[in-house]
Amino acid sequence: MHYNSFMEKTYQLNDLKSVAQTVINNVTSKTLLFYGAMGVGKTTLIKEIVKLLGVTEETSSPTFSIVNEYTGKDSKIFHFDFYRIKHEEEVYDIGIEDYFYQNAWHLVEWPEKIPNITPEDAIKIMLSENKDGSRTIKIKS
Repeated sequence: MHYNSFMEKTYQLNDLKSVAQTVINNVTSKTLLFYGAMGVGKTTLIKEIVKLLGVTEETSSPTFSIVNEYTGKDSKIFHFDFYRIKHEEEVYDIGIEDYFYQNAWHLVEWPEKIPNITPEDAIKIMLSENKDGSRTIKIKS
């Protein structure tokens, strides 16, 4: 089943693996844009997704390198963190278009920093923290 427009789920940290698997199984694009406040769990969810895609090496947020590249069991995975980007044009220096044209997974933190560059078919994943410490994920295509 593919979610064409919207899916919403509230989860606890111990549900992370099943949430990550749900994301992988139900998205219609390999470009995932992660939105949410600092500390909401974007990187934590991405690490779980990367693990489920077959990456066995240690993963981390590319806050300073801007992009980390991993090899999964079926394709490459690029994890971007644009938190430090001040101007959208900066991402052209890292060859962003070349990355997006590759048949690979593109997991993007802080995509709001590059609104005019993300592919049209990208899936938006919004994360929010609830008062009880649980998280809510909303997926839109």
